[in-house]
Amino acid sequence: MTLRRALHFVFKVGDRQKTATFYREVLGMKVLRHEEFEEGCKATCNGPYDGKWSKSMVGFGPEDEHFVAELTYNYGVGEYRLGNDFLGLTVWSSQAVSNARRLGWPLTEVEEGTFFTEAPGGYRFYLLDKAQPEMDPVQKVSLAVSDLQRSTHYWATLLGMRVFERNEEKRTVLLGFAESQCKLELQAIGVPVDHGTAFGRIAFSCPREQLTEIEALMKKENQKILTPLVRLDTPGKATVEVVILADPDGHEICFVGDEAFRELSRMDPNGNSLLDAAMAADKSAEWFARHNKQKASA
Repeated sequence: MTLRRALHFVFKVGDRQKTATFYREVLGMKVLRHEEFEEGCKATCNGPYDGKWSKSMVGFGPEDEHFVAELTYNYGVGEYRLGNDFLGLTVWSSQAVSNARRLGWPLTEVEEGTFFTEAPGGYRFYLLDKAQPEMDPVQKVSLAVSDLQRSTHYWATLLGMRVFERNEEKRTVLLGFAESQCKLELQAIGVPVDHGTAFGRIAFSCPREQLTEIEALMKKENQKILTPLVRLDTPGKATVEVVILADPDGHEICFVGDEAFRELSRMDPNGNSLLDAAMAADKSAEWFARHNKQKASA
């Protein structure tokens, strides 16, 4: 399954300005592309919302070679309730630690050389105080599961991930499609997984012909398919095909056809300025403040 690639994790954000500061100035990521949409996504990329929204892809380099973050912003929604489902994103970068200290961004050392911090919205990040490697600095995404054996079977046997490490004491399993890619860490938490309203989504690519195979396998195994194979359009860019799944604990998983996605995900040199322009044009926070109201809470 080495043809499959880890691509990105989707975060819903309520404050684009603070979020942009965290990813750009603290982590040191670049805006790879920014897109605005007038109506909700057919594959619910922005969650169960029908209105105007935006997507900002941010990372340390192009998505062909790096695991990145997809920041989705629904106009009019100011905050989302966190569950216990997302346990953290681990980034190997002493520069990010240095940036956080310089900017006064809260840091807590949880073990020697590893610092805990939060992105706006409460999303957990772990920063390793080591020189940034030549490979992708994003090391792993950690998700909570209620039954580690059941989840390992799903991700390894059904989705074809390789088990890289098991830790009985921490009740974790580390999986991935290749050594060079960002890994997925599953951690048993001993209670049901609650996704709140902030629930994210992890995305992978595969050769286009494998999409129908994945969908057929999930049907055969009586696993949940949230969105059967569908085509998604981005104005002026490539049309991609995706299948959206849910694992036994309801974690959303997107598989996208690799060939078209490589074209869609090309780095846009105007991404940074497009995001800045969109934030400058978004006067919703000022309107709510002027009318002494709060944006909706999801």
